Amino acid sequence: MPITPDDKDWTWVLERPCPECGFDPAAVSFRDVPEAVRENLAGWRSVLAGDGVDTRPDDATWSPLEYAAHVRDVFRIMHARLNLMLVLDDPEFANWDQDATQVEQDYNGQDPKHVAIEMVDAGLGIASAFELVPDAALARTGRRSNGSTFTVETLAAYFLHDVVHHLHDVGGVAGGGVVGVSGEASAAS
Repeated sequence: MPITPDDKDWTWVLERPCPECGFDPAAVSFRDVPEAVRENLAGWRSVLAGDGVDTRPDDATWSPLEYAAHVRDVFRIMHARLNLMLVLDDPEFANWDQDATQVEQDYNGQDPKHVAIEMVDAGLGIASAFELVPDAALARTGRRSNGSTFTVETLAAYFLHDVVHHLHDVGGVAGGGVVGVSGEASAAS
């Protein structure tokens, strides 16, 4: 049974905590993002090393492997978007259909070890890219085709919520916890 595509606009997470995963954008500064990404990667390595990683918990939910492959691609796409924002004035991002990508790339048929290697490479890449952003560039903008506008700073928060939320979706923890409501590591439920 195919997964129902997620067509929600998640930009609201820039304004208030996520009730599902506990991520609070107000509790995370831009300069916290690189370390939070590295902690998130530790959680994903544990998830991908587990048994049954390609098993869907139900017909409506991706397997941990599918979520991991998606997060790997989130790292890549958001890194490309960050680069566009730093080089171009207010670029419009190409649309990305995450659900079509999941099917086209057969996320659940990929080798978990290979996904883990690619995820670490992509995650460390975007973490380093965020570290190198000068303060003067934090207000640079970019936008989606639906009109949602991001600054470099809000893109970082939006991105971080995505990877934290998906680790929460699979029951993983990052560095002993996930970025929660307080902005500090807290045990995942």
